[in-house]
Amino acid sequence: MADIAAPRRAASLAEVTPSLKKRRAAEARFKAYGIAAISVALFFLVALLSTVFYNGASAFQQTSIRLTVDLKQDVIDPQGRNTADAVMTGNVFRWGGLVDEALLSQLGIDPNDELLAADAQKLISGGARIYLRDYVAENLDQIGTKQEIWFLADGVVDAFMKGSISEETEESRRPIKDRQIAMLRQLEEAGALEKKFNTGLFTFGASSRAETAGVGAAMVGSMYMMLVVLALALPIGVAASIYLEEFAPKNRWTDLIEVNINNLAAVPSIVFGILGLAVFINFFGLPRSAALVGGLVLTLMTLPTIIIATRASLKAVPPSIREAALGVGASKMQAVFHHVLPLAMPGILTGTIIGLAQALGETAPLLMIGMVAFIADIPSGPTDPATALPVQIFMWANMAERAFVERTSAAIIVLLGFLLIMNVTAILLRKRFERRW
Repeated sequence: MADIAAPRRAASLAEVTPSLKKRRAAEARFKAYGIAAISVALFFLVALLSTVFYNGASAFQQTSIRLTVDLKQDVIDPQGRNTADAVMTGNVFRWGGLVDEALLSQLGIDPNDELLAADAQKLISGGARIYLRDYVAENLDQIGTKQEIWFLADGVVDAFMKGSISEETEESRRPIKDRQIAMLRQLEEAGALEKKFNTGLFTFGASSRAETAGVGAAMVGSMYMMLVVLALALPIGVAASIYLEEFAPKNRWTDLIEVNINNLAAVPSIVFGILGLAVFINFFGLPRSAALVGGLVLTLMTLPTIIIATRASLKAVPPSIREAALGVGASKMQAVFHHVLPLAMPGILTGTIIGLAQALGETAPLLMIGMVAFIADIPSGPTDPATALPVQIFMWANMAERAFVERTSAAIIVLLGFLLIMNVTAILLRKRFERRW
């Protein structure tokens, strides 16, 4: 008869206590490491956002000067036609004379004092004459009258009023003179100098003057591109995912396609820009620097993300859903489109919006197809020359003028706002279409 092994003696509390202490200490260290990693990440995130908002918050206000302008008939339209076409044609510099006259009158400066008059004229933005022309073209009934109109101050004046330029700095080392500061104080005491909400930031296009530069053209260009991406990437990506996941036979060809889709998701974005330049512009002859071309390039870049997210959502649907649908007589297509696809819809929408958000923040592929062009006018269609928000940020970041620093940070804030809206939309859509089984 074989010997029966004696039962092992249970370890005493004193014997297991050191082991338990080591295990608990290891768990505590791991927890501390995790908390430290999250804290470091949050610190850098807060530092980044704080820097952006600190530098960009001031761009949402703009210094303006109120002038009483004499809209002289003989200067604006000597022929007396008083039509928009008559106002918009002719020498644009005549409008600058009306602005300068009103400014010198407001400050009580003799126009014959050329040095003092030249200093005063530098207080007003160089785009004031364009603004006055457009104002009169929209208000033809005011020709021949005197009107109080708010004009944008020069970028240097705006920087001084926001504290970016200190009055304590030696006069020879700052771009604004003491005489000009005295003029600003005079305007401020008369209630003719104020900081107003900068609507031009959202309505103006690119400009060499910081005070007349805005992200309006870039926002519209980005919108057109996102519409192109949404119209192409969503149906193509979802259709490809459904076929690969539900209908395609499992063989070497489908395996090769899946591997290439996964590889495309990791390809640097600038490669897609080179592809778009070679195919869409050089081969097909599409217009350079157009939102349509940008949308096509971003579609190629976004497709792998949407396909991978959609396939993951389809895989997450339990097989029992398919089997139940087939068991009651539904065809394969009915089972997929009537039962599987609705259940996978939250994940599909989330993946699509995340892909769009990624495309919205891309810069490198757009630089390759020429969307770095100087676009002053808001594009009226996807084939018009356009730029995008990240490209506008890139261009402003290279500007030497101090006022463009706040414009750059403000554009980043606008871009982050769009990304936040898109991510919140993804969460809401997921909650809206989510179904439990």
